[in-house]
Amino acid sequence: MAAPTPTIVNRRARHDYAISESFECGIVLAGSEVKSIREGKVNLRDAFARVEDGEVWLYGMHVTPYAFSRGELDPERRRKLLLHAKEIADLERATQDRGITLVPQRLYFKDRRVKLELGVGRGKKTYDKRQSLAERDAKREAEKALKSRTRRDPA
Repeated sequence: MAAPTPTIVNRRARHDYAISESFECGIVLAGSEVKSIREGKVNLRDAFARVEDGEVWLYGMHVTPYAFSRGELDPERRRKLLLHAKEIADLERATQDRGITLVPQRLYFKDRRVKLELGVGRGKKTYDKRQSLAERDAKREAEKALKSRTRRDPA
């Protein structure tokens, strides 16, 4: 049985952006890029998407070249994203506002096809990031206190 295919997550997306909505889209790749993604050799950290001439393009996604491929592909070339025309129109309308960015959140396999979860987000300010971290820490402390309270003493 083959190893499970990885889900590549952009952890910085939720930290740096307040994501309002998400879209699932296909992505145009070469065969060797799919094999490299299946091995988990992809980086979404600096990636972003842009709507140009009625098409959505992904920039900055680094796919490490597959070791056994013959062709040479640029690891950071732009890649076309596949969405319905209505979704593209929605994304174009959303990105007309200042400060709105299309951020890739996850890259995963669905029915043997590579899918990308694209989020519409507004950049967070530094104090927003600190507030998010403080909320997460408070929630973690509350769960820890509740867990230790419900635990019985073995004495």
